[in-house]
This record gives sequence, structure tokens and C-alpha cells, in this order.
Amino acid sequence: MNVSVTGNSHAKIILIGEHSVVYHQPAIALPLPAVQVHAEMTANLDSKQILTSRYYSGDRQDAPIQLQGINRLIDALLAHLAQPDAGFTLTIKSDLPAERGMGSSAATAVAIVRAMYRFFNVPLSHERLLKEVAVSEKIIHGHPSGLDAATASAETPVWFIKGETPQPLPFHLNGYLVIADSGIHGQTGIAVANVAAYRKAHPKQANQAIHHLGELAQQAKVALAQNQVTHLGTILTAAQRDLKQLGVSHPVLDQMMTVARQNGALGAKLTGGGMGGCMISLAATQADAIRIQQALSGAGFKQTWLQPFLSEETV
Repeated sequence: MNVSVTGNSHAKIILIGEHSVVYHQPAIALPLPAVQVHAEMTANLDSKQILTSRYYSGDRQDAPIQLQGINRLIDALLAHLAQPDAGFTLTIKSDLPAERGMGSSAATAVAIVRAMYRFFNVPLSHERLLKEVAVSEKIIHGHPSGLDAATASAETPVWFIKGETPQPLPFHLNGYLVIADSGIHGQTGIAVANVAAYRKAHPKQANQAIHHLGELAQQAKVALAQNQVTHLGTILTAAQRDLKQLGVSHPVLDQMMTVARQNGALGAKLTGGGMGGCMISLAATQADAIRIQQALSGAGFKQTWLQPFLSEETV
């Protein structure tokens, strides 16, 4: 057992394919190393197990219900590692906003699993990591796709089709993403229901939009591989039109996209479930990305992140 260790992970965003992925169209998710989660484990001399986070600090068994998934994960890890009575303090520090479509719960779980295996000096394979993370994700999300966990533990974009194993996506792209928080909690469940209702009321239009989103994901895959940053921006904006037609955008998100495009964005769209949450915009240069960030901040959207799109050769 180590005295103190840290496990790290990061946020994720869906570049393209949200909602259409439910209907077996492909999606592309991106790891966001700029937005980090750290889980630090420190040994306690007694057998107390203390949990500290932005939601709660104290004996982990007394933690509130929103930490139930984490507690069940810890129980499972301690059982697997044959250390049920080990004393420790687990401190979670996260830059991720909750309920914004950035994979907060999965990123937290990845960081905890990495920290705990290091704490007990046990080797950890990637396959085992994903199996462990699934424990808390099932509690929190019911039937998780596995996309969040796969991306929170990845270093490259992930290609995902429902029912299939997520695959790493070859890429070679130079550019910058600006991610901005609307300040509004995403409403994924309501958004998914809205798409289903629209599809029932207008099957032809809905199915056309869903199929088109799948085609755009295929185009984005090529753009990532061939450094077509301008074309990728056009693809993102086209995807946003389909998502808006499906009823999952929000006036605040629309406002943010207008600000981004007016200040040099090559394209912009919502990311995640929609009806709130975050927006992403694509910039060709760092200077453009900073200008977009400053414009969004000036419009009242203070929480933004800048993530360079680095080609595989430079990762």
C-alpha cells in the first residue's frame, strides 16, 4: 500500500452524432485533456474511509445519495482488491461541470479506479478499468453505452456505434476547439423523448435528419484523418441544423453559436444531450480560438475551455 497516490482522467465531448447514435448511426467522441479530474488517495492510520468532494466531506458511508454510484464503485474495488477494511481518504477534485454532457461521472470513476489500483500496487489493464467503471455508470445512468468511460480513458477520438465496441479513430488535424458552458443543466432524458416524439409525429423528416447526421459523422471521420479543418467546421454547423430540427437545441445555445461564428468560428454546434449543457466551436488558429473565448465571456458565458486538436504525430 502506498502512502499517497493520484489517479487522473479528463472530460469528453461528443463531436458529432448525439441523438442519431440512439438510432444506430455512428458518433465521434473526443477526449478533453484540458478539463481534468484528479482522485487522490492517502492512507489513514485507522480504518476510517473518508470521502471528500465538492458535494460532501466525511465518512463515505454517510455520503448523500448523489454519491451512491461512487460508493458502490469503491465497495466493488475494495472487494476485488481484497482490502475491505483499508483506511484512506479519497479526495476528488474535478474541473468538470456536472450535467453538461462532458462525462463527469465516468471521468470521476476512471480517476478513482486508477488511484485505487495504484494505492494497492495492483496492475490495471484498460479492459479491467472499463469493467470497474461500468459499476458506477450502471447505477447513475441505468444502461450506459460505455462511450463516456471509453473516451474519459482515451487519448484519441473514439468512433462509436451502438452495440459495438468503441474504436480509436485515426486522426491528423490541426485546429482548436472552444467549449463553452451555457450555465443550463442539460436535459438528456427530455431531449431523447422529444426526438422520439418528433420521429413519431414526423417520421419522414426525423428519419432524414437522423440519417443525415450519420452521413455527417462519416464525413467528419474523413475530415479528421485528412486535416480538413474548414470542412469539419461546415460539417459541425450542418449537424447543428439537424439537431435543431429534432428539437434538442436551446435559445441560449443558439445565441452562443451566433457569437462564436461572428468571431471567426469555422462551425459550431451543441454537444451532448442538448436543451442546455455545452456548445463547441471550431477555430483554425489559437488566436481565433482566444478571440471566440473572449467574445463568449463578453456575452456573459464565463466558463469556457480551449482544447487544441493535435494530430496523432504530436500527441
